[in-house]
Amino acid sequence: MTPSEQIDQLISGLTDWRGKTLAKLRQTILAADKEISEEWKWMGSPVWSRGGIIAVGNAHKDKVKLTFSHGASLPDPDNVFNNGFGGKVWRAIDVFEGDAVDEDALKALVRAAIAFNLAKLPGKADARARAKADKAKKA
Repeated sequence: MTPSEQIDQLISGLTDWRGKTLAKLRQTILAADKEISEEWKWMGSPVWSRGGIIAVGNAHKDKVKLTFSHGASLPDPDNVFNNGFGGKVWRAIDVFEGDAVDEDALKALVRAAIAFNLAKLPGKADARARAKADKAKKA
């Protein structure tokens, strides 16, 4: 089963407002950039990535949580984030029953997360190349 199929199955198993909410968040995230990929990690969490993890979605008993792995580094002029302010890296959006999420603001956060991830890639590639070269020298 593909990650997208697993996410479909998770959403269809949530027969209350949480399934509809997670489906809408997913739709909005995927609409932000056509190159976003879906993954299934940590024994049952939908993950959206491009150049690295953008966000993880989870349905809890009383909310749907969308956690941005580098949210603290992202601009949030529309104040979409409402959780995780005590940490130095991640930020989250907790959506409770009846809450409305500003789709345009969420798309902007997703695009900012992608830009953040892509900006980090050259440094990672350089570090991997240096490590490979160092290993080759020692051999």
